[in-house]
Amino acid sequence: MKDYQKLFLELALKSKSLQFGEFTLKSGRTSPYFFNAANMLSACSIYDLARCYVDAIKDKDLDFDCIYGPAYKGIFLGSIVATLFSEQGNNYPLSFNRKEEKDHGEGGNIIGAKPTGNVLIIDDVLSAGTAGRESIETILNLGATPNCFIVGLDRQEKGNSDLSSSSELSSEFNIKVESIVNLDDLISFVTNDSTYVEFLPNLNNYREKWGA
Repeated sequence: MKDYQKLFLELALKSKSLQFGEFTLKSGRTSPYFFNAANMLSACSIYDLARCYVDAIKDKDLDFDCIYGPAYKGIFLGSIVATLFSEQGNNYPLSFNRKEEKDHGEGGNIIGAKPTGNVLIIDDVLSAGTAGRESIETILNLGATPNCFIVGLDRQEKGNSDLSSSSELSSEFNIKVESIVNLDDLISFVTNDSTYVEFLPNLNNYREKWGA
């Protein structure tokens, strides 16, 4: 496991963004773990979180012209990543969406620079792929090209078929889908950490049932 992956999991656990237990997901599946990046806003180093994303983006050689962060988690994730890139001398236009379109003021549902060229989508987690598909289609409807997508955690679950959600999105939209960590990484981390090893059987059972 690479340094930025270890750091990401440490930040997620310390901030309780990553929790173990019994959780019902939007998909209706009952999961032994849950990830909510919003908790990182108050209980971890935002700068270190940005480093994890930027290091992963560089490591996976993602090429893009602008950044798009879908509401709501993608808004702050896209912002901190764009800020760190700017600090390093790489200025990328940033945009994000509203959940509801405005009919006054600047109007529309996109805030910031209208996505153009190749677009990097940044979000917190990939589960069934529904939210990711919505972001991709939004960008396509704006006339831009969603060519890469990165999340903090890829749950590596089946989407609408026996393929993983990341594989489905990649195949359907010809987009590169990456993550800082995935379920395999999480299981490896838990296996080697006595603090969390008790959760290993449930994680393995969940992967056996829903993993792709």
